[in-house]
Amino acid sequence: MELKLPWNSWFSSAQKFLRSFDGWLLLFAVLLLATGVLTIFSTRPEGSEWKAQLATGAVGIGWTLFLSRFGYSWLLRWYWGIYAAACTMLLGVLFVGSSAKGAQRWIELGGIQLQPSEFAKLGVIVTLAALLHRYPIRRFRQIWLVLAVLAVPFLLVFKQPDLGTALVFGAIALGMLYWGGARASWLIVLASPLVAAVLYALSLPVWLGWGLAMALLAWRSLSWGWWSALAVGAANLLAGGLGQMFWHLLKPYQQQRLVVFLDPSGDPLGSGYHILQSEIAIGAGGVLGRGFFQGTQTQLNFIPEQHTDFIFSALGEEWGFVGALVLLGLFLCLFFRLIVIARNASDDFGSLLTVGVFTMLLFQTVINISMTIGLAPVTGIPLPFVTFGRSFLITCFTALGLVESVASHHRNKLVFPS
Repeated sequence: MELKLPWNSWFSSAQKFLRSFDGWLLLFAVLLLATGVLTIFSTRPEGSEWKAQLATGAVGIGWTLFLSRFGYSWLLRWYWGIYAAACTMLLGVLFVGSSAKGAQRWIELGGIQLQPSEFAKLGVIVTLAALLHRYPIRRFRQIWLVLAVLAVPFLLVFKQPDLGTALVFGAIALGMLYWGGARASWLIVLASPLVAAVLYALSLPVWLGWGLAMALLAWRSLSWGWWSALAVGAANLLAGGLGQMFWHLLKPYQQQRLVVFLDPSGDPLGSGYHILQSEIAIGAGGVLGRGFFQGTQTQLNFIPEQHTDFIFSALGEEWGFVGALVLLGLFLCLFFRLIVIARNASDDFGSLLTVGVFTMLLFQTVINISMTIGLAPVTGIPLPFVTFGRSFLITCFTALGLVESVASHHRNKLVFPS
């Protein structure tokens, strides 16, 4: 008679869990975390930020493992509650939040500042995934339900003001709508007035050409024929005037960031200082970098916020082009795993959850790196798993935990391709 000991079942459960767990996904996130901790240590060796990042990362890894043990389907029963909680937190920021650098984005709990807009990203992802799971996009008019749900957190974040995070919400919605069945042409038409507002300020002939092109696209892709073309064409023409109105809704520092993006040298010691110093640091890194603790721009603190928004600049100077390529390679591997998990998910809800996380991380990575090299305005969007920030890092690992749950509860085992 075989003796069954309690730890035998525990060991068997652990083996089963490890076989279904996507270790590659977590490995790439941990390597990105380690890169961030080293870079933060290089920029602020005397500070406690790198220790806080390391401790938060350790908690995040444990939290990811914990979440991956539970099936994600329970979120379908509570998604409206999650949405309400996210909106309530954002609303609370406007009344009891603390301010810094002209924005009111934080709530202080127990001496720790939390940024509810970071957690709201996950709330939006869960809510949109549940909606698109229940109501897949088959017609253009179904998109308006998603936009109505998105509008509340978007406007609350924009009010803080936090334009960067508001743009992240928009990117998440577009990515999930596409994965949920919306045609690419519908999404282009949907976003076209925003592009028209920008083109109106740059070139009137290009703006008119864009409006005509979008009218033709609407005529070809929407079901209302010429009415579609007229409506979309009119929306793009009106967007020019609305763009001017939107411009005046921005805070002065947000306006200045957009102006400086077009010509940083116009204010080299003021608003253009961040971008110019960042470009100098990355260029000075060369191919192999100046070495750990050897970057002059980094060590002499020429770059403000180099452990947060501009951490890629510090990495580029000290580790050079090769170091930057390694970092980008880690991100590409992470994104590839997310797509593999999304394609192999057991149901649409799990697939949409994963794509929402993928879109959030991809958009933030592209925008953060682009703004450090002068290809995007400075928006304050952090670099996933690398930038210092407790709320942001916990959000990233929570998102990873939900994706690991999707990977662990699918029908077919995921294998990293050889």
